Amino acid sequence: MLDGGVDIFNVLRIVVDIALIWYVLYKLIMLIRGTKAIQLLKGIFVVLGFYLISYFLNLQTVQVIIEQVIVWGPVAIIILFQPELRRALEQIGRGSFFTRNKNSEEEILNQVIDAITKSCNYMGKRRIGALITIERDTNMGDFIQTGIPIHGQLTNQLLTNIFIPNTPLHDGAVILKQDKIVAAACYLPLSESPFISKELGTRHRAAMGVSEVTDALTIVVSEETGQISYTKNGELHRDLDQEKLMNMLRKDLEIYFIKSPTAKSWTWRGKNNE
Repeated sequence: MLDGGVDIFNVLRIVVDIALIWYVLYKLIMLIRGTKAIQLLKGIFVVLGFYLISYFLNLQTVQVIIEQVIVWGPVAIIILFQPELRRALEQIGRGSFFTRNKNSEEEILNQVIDAITKSCNYMGKRRIGALITIERDTNMGDFIQTGIPIHGQLTNQLLTNIFIPNTPLHDGAVILKQDKIVAAACYLPLSESPFISKELGTRHRAAMGVSEVTDALTIVVSEETGQISYTKNGELHRDLDQEKLMNMLRKDLEIYFIKSPTAKSWTWRGKNNE
């Protein structure tokens, strides 16, 4: 018992009670994130909002309708969202609901690295020019807005197909965020550094330029030589094979995948713009 009659055990019990409820809510939200259930959650908040408005304004007809929705809503939810509910129960049964799922995070990282390296290796052998930028801490929103929205799952086939010559999206940079292709045909700032080799063209200058103003990682596949280059923090690493590229990506991306669950324009034409 503390001074003033406050029971420390009651205080701790209340804190644990609230913390447990918030933790369970957080895990539920993470579980349904990216599924159609998240739209249901938004709909529930909208219905509750209408109910409060109808209550304060005494809109009796609206109240009766919403009350019926609330009564029969849980039954409809169980019928419509059986897969999500089954997955949640399976996770609870495996004990993974209350633990951080590092395995899935590592799987996503491996899939991202595999997709990028396979795509770059394929394009390098066939001398298909490419420019791929991976967002890290610095928000790339301004650059994303200059391109065409994709918001597709990253696969080596989709990434390769974007850069096939004479297709609408091949001319520009692809911007990735974790395991998603956010946008294609994006414009990046050109580096004005005098130390860049004269033999390098627009793609490399764009890769260097974005690495000088953000912490993004950028991979360049040369159309002339098929060589793969890599930039970060204003540094250019040239002539990488698939294994070297894979190791560098893992080193620079691992912390961003495992630690959590964020000008001048240019174009290039012809063979000289590598």
